[in-house]
Amino acid sequence: MSAAGGRVEAMTPSDLLEFERAHPRHDGTKEETIRAHLGVTPARYYVLLGRAARSLDGMAADPITARRVRDRRSRLRG
Repeated sequence: MSAAGGRVEAMTPSDLLEFERAHPRHDGTKEETIRAHLGVTPARYYVLLGRAARSLDGMAADPITARRVRDRRSRLRG
């Protein structure tokens, strides 16, 4: 991944989706991992992840993870 030390905004959609694919479970340990590895709050991460999943670059890089993220967001919004 290209971002470290709180530079998550510099990550590409592919990088964000790769991180999500490597950490698919939504629990306390994932939140700790987001803070430790990406240096942002989980809320900020999920905003950026949603953008990555909707982007053409993200869909091209990892269509399965991008769709899973989009579907999960759709279910949560009801």
